[in-house]
Amino acid sequence: MSAWTVDSGCPASCATDPDPRVPLGELARRYATLTYALTRAVARGDRLAEPSVLQAEARGVLGALGVGIAGVGSAEGAPFSVRAGGVGTLVVANHISWLDVVALLAVEPVSVLAKREVGRWPVVGALARRAGTRFIDRDGSPRGLPGLVTELADSLRGGTSVLVFPQATTWCSASGGRFRRAAFQAAVDAGAPVRPVTVEYRQGGGPSTSAAFLGEEDFTSSLRRVAGARGLRVRVTAHAPVRGADRRVLADAARRAVLGGGVTVGKCAA
Repeated sequence: MSAWTVDSGCPASCATDPDPRVPLGELARRYATLTYALTRAVARGDRLAEPSVLQAEARGVLGALGVGIAGVGSAEGAPFSVRAGGVGTLVVANHISWLDVVALLAVEPVSVLAKREVGRWPVVGALARRAGTRFIDRDGSPRGLPGLVTELADSLRGGTSVLVFPQATTWCSASGGRFRRAAFQAAVDAGAPVRPVTVEYRQGGGPSTSAAFLGEEDFTSSLRRVAGARGLRVRVTAHAPVRGADRRVLADAARRAVLGGGVTVGKCAA
């Protein structure tokens, strides 16, 4: 398979409607609050890339949507980056939704690697660019992969922590998908630690796929489910960092940590 080839992920049918839902009046209020939050973020201009500003705006978006962070845990009781040696941390997480990025930035504002299509989304694309998101063209030639790895390694050496989703596509729960290994080579080259992170969504005391953004679904439909969910919470669990000199070993160790902490809730989770 090409280095750019990704798994198909879950179909849109794996994303379920929220239960319970908020009343229409509360839904309207959330949309209005979200509009205000996004307008404020746009007004930040280039300041949006400042860590404290980016973190505050991410938290503002979660609050506008009524989404709470259920818990953040790690072996050190600290955020994602490992403060040692002057290098950044490669943060690797499972991928369920566009909301993953917002939740992770609300914990710690790191640089994000995203598919190029995100840069073309209305409002969100402009905000992502101002926040310093790096875009990857997954339909490009495999010849571009070494350059991307070199760029990531240089960022890590320079002390910048970078968030990647090595599954490269979304699944309805934390238990699906392979981990692509290219980004782990950047960690090897830079001598950087890898921080595995598990993202899970819950509603009404149990796991939920309401936040999942899957297949060919449009962003508006996904946003409507998230905004309409009562008591939707995202749990972000940071696992102990891993290090190594072999990208395969690193990828396997990170996948075991990330998916071992996940809950299978969808019929298409692998």
